Amino acid sequence: MSWIQNLFRSSPIKPMQEHMRAAVACAVKIEELFEAMTYGDREAIARVRREIDELEHEADRIKNEIRANLPGRLLLAMERRDMLAILEAQDDIADMAQDIAGLADQRGMMTPEALREPMLALVAKTLETCRQAETIVNELDELVEAGFKGREVTRVEEMIASLARIESDTDQLAEAATRRVFSLESELGVSTVYWWHMVDWVSELADAAEKIGNRLRLLIAN
Repeated sequence: MSWIQNLFRSSPIKPMQEHMRAAVACAVKIEELFEAMTYGDREAIARVRREIDELEHEADRIKNEIRANLPGRLLLAMERRDMLAILEAQDDIADMAQDIAGLADQRGMMTPEALREPMLALVAKTLETCRQAETIVNELDELVEAGFKGREVTRVEEMIASLARIESDTDQLAEAATRRVFSLESELGVSTVYWWHMVDWVSELADAAEKIGNRLRLLIAN
């Protein structure tokens, strides 16, 4: 019997939290990826991509075991569909991080000096969003134990509101980065479209993190 099946004997929440840790670990590597892109270090870009691939495969393994072991109804306040919706958003974080690293490596993307500041600012704020979502997921067991009522709900609602504010900041940084990309179109040439995708995909990491908070907000409201 696998370790994750042993965890399911007591609660399916712990495997969900483990999957979130794996997904966020993928996202965290994006900062290292962009540092390598800033310095034009193609070997480091390829190495970080391999590391993200390995982390994403681990996240997939956990995800598949969760799906295989998840019962039809969970612990009074949560249903299978609710957990699967949260799991999907978590998985989007890992998948998008893998796509970002794949594009950077396949295209050999080196960050132009004029894009370094806006891109690094966007990445940093996006990772803040992902970490805030992870903090919220780590409260799932306390929420279930409290029956989605009382002071724990108030505390998580405040965390979700903070997540929304951070994601809003991410949107503004993505807008600024996109404008910078298009202002450099004559310099970037055909690479303009790839940098547009890069900005969009990094911001989608934050969108996936916010979806986790939104799903939990709906559960609390019901």
